[in-house]
Amino acid sequence: MATLDVCIRGNGAVGLTLALALARQGLRVGVAGPPPATLPAAPDVRTYALNAASRRLLTDLRVWHALPADAVTAVDEMQIAGDAPGGQLQFSAWQQGCEALAWIVDAAALEATLHTAARFAPHLAMLAEADAGDAALTVLAEGKASASRDALGVQFQRQAYGHTALAARLVADQPHGGVARQWFRAPDVLALLPFDRPEPTRSYGLVWSLPAERAAALQAAPAAEVEAALADATGGAAGTLRLASPVAAWPLAIAQADRLCGPGWVLVGDAAHQVHPLAGQGLNLGLADAASLARVIAEREPWRTLGDEILLRRHVRERAGPTRAMGWVTDSLLHLFAHPQPLARELRNRGMGLLNLLAPLKRFLTQRALDA
Repeated sequence: MATLDVCIRGNGAVGLTLALALARQGLRVGVAGPPPATLPAAPDVRTYALNAASRRLLTDLRVWHALPADAVTAVDEMQIAGDAPGGQLQFSAWQQGCEALAWIVDAAALEATLHTAARFAPHLAMLAEADAGDAALTVLAEGKASASRDALGVQFQRQAYGHTALAARLVADQPHGGVARQWFRAPDVLALLPFDRPEPTRSYGLVWSLPAERAAALQAAPAAEVEAALADATGGAAGTLRLASPVAAWPLAIAQADRLCGPGWVLVGDAAHQVHPLAGQGLNLGLADAASLARVIAEREPWRTLGDEILLRRHVRERAGPTRAMGWVTDSLLHLFAHPQPLARELRNRGMGLLNLLAPLKRFLTQRALDA
């Protein structure tokens, strides 16, 4: 007999969020993953851009308001620039009639808050990886390098972009004003996410997608060289920027598992799919997976077991459309702005300028992003 109702392999943000949601249903949940002592000691410079749906989920689980005040920054405006005159796009929370376009959250703070919530949650046990017991349902939330997924023979169909993402914390000489900024500059994409760490009102999280060779050179370069490259890329729009952390890097790819569930198991988060970070939707997709699976389980028929593949396929069908759509959008945008032909450059920038004038379409796109 299974000692757990659900065993979640992976104790990152997606796995812990799902665990809290299922434990609230009275299910016996175990979360298997490395203990905090074995996690990397290097500073975590990652930031998450969370949408309204993710915020609602974390609020419902009583996690959101437990986050440190300086670990969350609301995005009130977004300014997007193309690579030619006229390629400007601007979104405003006020114009769209919403509280914020997104919330930038410190990754380490979110994961620490989730760990704390999980330790005190009834029906939930934190387990060492070797101690994961039998369960009616096993959820694989180990991320893109999931060993359990590979052990099941699931193929993770991955297409590398040949680009690397650089991430760091920056401090500017002027306030960010809650404005997120993004530049599509063939062949790279640069985003500055307003943040309040390490310095309130003047910090940014940097996410910069670059060809791998250029990214490696910048990561190894002195701080002054990186700051000069940032000044050139941003044109000083955010003021003078200085590095306030080491520069982290990881290769970029789009990926999709060829099977997402089977009898007694299901994939969620980056173990199931991976998209380019240019839209900042990676964790939002994973948290939406968690919300969907928890809801499907809560609404199951009384006679249906947790590991019933028919039940799990309901969740997979529900998530297939949004996940594929986001993968297609990010992949298409990346290839569109990587095209070197002058005509393509003119058309994409004119398209941005036209979209900026179409308020109803902008409102529709904003609402879709908030609730994705």
